[in-house]
Formats: sequence, structure tokens, C-alpha cells
Amino acid sequence: MYPESDELNDYLASDAVIDWQTPAIREKALELTRSLPDEIAKARCLYEWVRDVITHTHDAGLDVVTCAASDVLRHGTGICFAKSHLLAALLRAAGIPAGFCYQVLRKDPPTDNSPVLHGFNAIYLAELDRWIRVDARGNTGGIDAQFSLAKERLAFAMDPAADEFIYEAIFAAPVGSVVERLQMYDTLNELWWDLPECL
Repeated sequence: MYPESDELNDYLASDAVIDWQTPAIREKALELTRSLPDEIAKARCLYEWVRDVITHTHDAGLDVVTCAASDVLRHGTGICFAKSHLLAALLRAAGIPAGFCYQVLRKDPPTDNSPVLHGFNAIYLAELDRWIRVDARGNTGGIDAQFSLAKERLAFAMDPAADEFIYEAIFAAPVGSVVERLQMYDTLNELWWDLPECL
């Protein structure tokens, strides 16, 4: 994996989607991390909170679409992309650079082998001078994603023979096709039939 930008400040930016400068995001990041001793503990805490407390909208059977980090926090739910937006915002609010990663998977093998895009995060840990990838989509149905410094533990294993793969770039902002799709629909039922297939 590699960062698309050599400027770490690009991975700390606030914008309309990763709106970490909103009071609610800043307050939540401070509430969760104020007692923790270092950036690794803070990153782990924020990751596990988004993974475990913010529900995956499809898993929860909800019919709402969130996109901006503050909306994900307010509604308490999001699909993988939206949860990655909130995690990045919380990390950036804590001063920890965070980016976006994408993976192409099969939608529902073996019955539906059509490709679908999945989103997660990369975190830059200055103490280790390296990036790690984490997936906050939520652990359910055998998924066991973890914050790991030793061996990467993402939500979904890949089958390269079935054309599943991870884009190696760490993006400083969510890709436009993902944001456009999330903002295009009001209900998850509509979005679910039109999820991005690739970048």
C-alpha cells in the first residue's frame, strides 16, 4: 500500500464529507480519547468504537443512507463507506492522519458474483512511522476485523482467482464515485441495487 499524497496534512483535512471540525465530531473524539496515553491507543479506541457502536445500516435493517461523518455520528449508522468517513473524521480530530482504501469483492457468492466496491481506512501511526489498514464495517456473521499492528485483519478475505483485489493507493479523500452514490439516494433499498462496482 502507498499514500497517493506525500503530504501528511492532506490526511488531516476537513471538508464537507470528512467534517471533523464540527463540534459533535470533535467532542466525541475528545470524549473517547482524553484518558488514553498515546496515538496507538487512541487509534485503536476510535476504530473499535466505530466498528462496534455505529451499526452497519444493512446489518441493522435500517433504510437510511448517510455520507458525511457528522451525519453518520448523528444517525448512529452507515454502510462501509460512511463508517470509514466517520472513522477518518474522528482520527483526524485526534490529530491522527487517516485515509481511504477500497476493495473489489463479489457481492454475494456463489449466488451473485457481480463485483461490488467495499471501503475501509488506513491510519498513519507516527510512533511506528507506517500505515496500517483497518476495516470498521462491523463484525457479524463470522466477520472478525481487528486493529492489528502485526498481521492485517480486514473484514473480508479475497479470492484473486475470482478477480477480488484491494486498490493499493491510500486516498486522502473519499473517491468521488462513492460520495456521489451515497448522496444520490435517500433509502438504502435504492442504493443497495446501485452500489459502485469499482473505482
